[in-house]
Amino acid sequence: MIDLYYWTTPNGHKITLFLEEAGLPYQLHTINIGRGEQFAPEFLAIAPNNRIPAIVDQAPSDGGAPIPLFESGAILLYLADKIGRFVPQDLRERNVALQWLFWQMGGLGPMAGQNHHFSQYAPEKLPYAIERYTKETSRLYGVLNKHLSDGREYIAGEYSIADMASYPWVVPYERQGQKLEDFPHLAAWFARVAARPATVKAYAIAEGIRNPGMDEAAKKILFGQDASTVR
Repeated sequence: MIDLYYWTTPNGHKITLFLEEAGLPYQLHTINIGRGEQFAPEFLAIAPNNRIPAIVDQAPSDGGAPIPLFESGAILLYLADKIGRFVPQDLRERNVALQWLFWQMGGLGPMAGQNHHFSQYAPEKLPYAIERYTKETSRLYGVLNKHLSDGREYIAGEYSIADMASYPWVVPYERQGQKLEDFPHLAAWFARVAARPATVKAYAIAEGIRNPGMDEAAKKILFGQDASTVR
């Protein structure tokens, strides 16, 4: 059994995508980050960075005590290794998948996240910041589009954690100021991932969770943190 600590964000979706694909039994624990639930001591014991997602594997493969993990990329890799699926076992193919997993973690996620912040949530519209992150998001879409232009169906050939990491960050492409028709190979990949039954199930889970949205209280919690909020 996997305990998943989750909220309806791109990083949260990565793990439901995996668990639904893998068919692993899991229990979902919602952590409403707009209401500060990520600061509960019980959650911080699992995820000291006060961010979702996080998991606790109640039955690790070594037969030992439950294993807690935070950071979505680390969770995806751990789960893939646990079941021997969704990350290639061949040395070269495995490293293709891992490169693109880290590309998402270090590039697409943070840049698209800043795009969201300055275009949607910042108290004042800063044209330089909006243009900067919209252009960088476009560049990253272009990088993935070029990679997919060789005819491969998925990022590492077969469907993998690289796809699960990247897809949720492309879902809000309109909010990011992007048009999928500008990236035909990425668009075809996006449609393939969207059509997978596990993707449909994962996003249905999110639809079933009441998310009150980004009100002023949530913005204060999410965007006002500094060292003093580390408890």
